[in-house]
Amino acid sequence: MKEADVLILGASGFLGRHLAVALADLGLHVRLGSRRPSRQAKGSWVAADVLAPHTLGPAMRGARVVVNLVHLMDNAGNLVRLEQQAAWSVRKAAEQHGVEHIVYLGGPRPEGAVSSHLAARLATGEVLRDGPVPTTELRAAMVIGAHSESFRMVRDLAMRLPVMALPRWLNSSSSPVGVRDVVAALVHAVTHPEPRSAWYNLPGPERLPAEAVLARVAGCDKRSPLMFRVPMVGPRLSSLWLGLVTDANFHIARKLVEGLRSSLSDDGPAYWSRMPDHTLQPLDEAICEALAADTGGHWAANIWEQLAARLTPDAG
Repeated sequence: MKEADVLILGASGFLGRHLAVALADLGLHVRLGSRRPSRQAKGSWVAADVLAPHTLGPAMRGARVVVNLVHLMDNAGNLVRLEQQAAWSVRKAAEQHGVEHIVYLGGPRPEGAVSSHLAARLATGEVLRDGPVPTTELRAAMVIGAHSESFRMVRDLAMRLPVMALPRWLNSSSSPVGVRDVVAALVHAVTHPEPRSAWYNLPGPERLPAEAVLARVAGCDKRSPLMFRVPMVGPRLSSLWLGLVTDANFHIARKLVEGLRSSLSDDGPAYWSRMPDHTLQPLDEAICEALAADTGGHWAANIWEQLAARLTPDAG
């Protein structure tokens, strides 16, 4: 196996595919880690399961930077404990195999009640940052992009329902950010490693409540659904209803909805201060771009084609 500039854990996911192409375009040798290495595209795919520590050492061998994009929301059991266990495995393997830097994409700290998936992301970041390998933790709220699970959930609600009952928890606010900006931040963190561990927020250009995001998504498709507020529907009941309306993974959607009980904080350092020449993509532009790219699987096929064109297989 050739040495790699970067190993991406969770490379087969939505962000991993975008990031792999962006890093390869810079001329970096990228190794793609996945629980089930893809056979759909040629490239440097390796088995790397954060819950199977024996797979991490071979995957990290010779890698300079590890990008951890893995979130275990589709797993049963105690999510915080699972993600902490996974983080310890990544941290230990990185130390043992001479990794110089870790980049982790997590989530912002809630201003009120903390859901299990946000607690797990914060715990993962803490475990990694407390280790001997310098770690840059980036915290993003909803990522606006085709095939993002959180955006898919909002898209389906906005595009399929002519009438929407808005529960009180949709008043919670956050700063959604476009996939283009998230990938730019990840690339910068990979190519400008810091000497010590730190965390940063990745706020988008606007802070707004979840119900306003729904309206903006509908507006990009020139829809004006009737919206009215209801006092009682809680996140748990809402997630059951979402299973009937959206194509999003039900178990993931349930955890995402539970995370909307509280607003997500932008307090703390923003990574954009380290990228003074970067201009954030306007929210409406990011939304309309995501809707246009979401064409029933053609987007994913195009990404695989780009990966096949840019990445070459490891030599055994």
